[in-house]
Amino acid sequence: MASLNVGNLGEYLREQRRNAQLSLRQLADAAGVSNPYLSQIERGLRKPSAEVLQQVAKALRISAETLYVRAGILDAERDRDEVETRAVILADPSLNERQKQVLLQIYESFRKENGFGTGEPAGGEADGDGSMDQGTGGGSRTADGGDAVVHEKDTGPRQTAG
Repeated sequence: MASLNVGNLGEYLREQRRNAQLSLRQLADAAGVSNPYLSQIERGLRKPSAEVLQQVAKALRISAETLYVRAGILDAERDRDEVETRAVILADPSLNERQKQVLLQIYESFRKENGFGTGEPAGGEADGDGSMDQGTGGGSRTADGGDAVVHEKDTGPRQTAG
């Protein structure tokens, strides 16, 4: 079988799998794909779908967007900054999953506001006006302790801590 132009993806996946200290079989089981299929992806013989890449990324706890770029699904030049930013947020061990998703939603809303939006929200649904419904019910703080500006739907009177 001829090698496709996905060797870079396969090498990267193998490296990430080894960093996660997973065997090929363990990763295949965690991602819900067959062991031979994952082996063919790692060897550059198969080009996986975006869905399979997402499952593998989830199993490895890495950014699916990074895999999309390496597989040629996303344009590397156009999307590199966005992908790197998302990857840094997703890889931050000091944040829990909910915090990561909220940060990604805020990031996406700012990108849309500045005309760089992708049209697909990161982990949430866009409201009709293009803003993100955070659904967290709480405020956000910046790293220096100040209040972050988050546009939310007005759902009625708000109480402030005194």
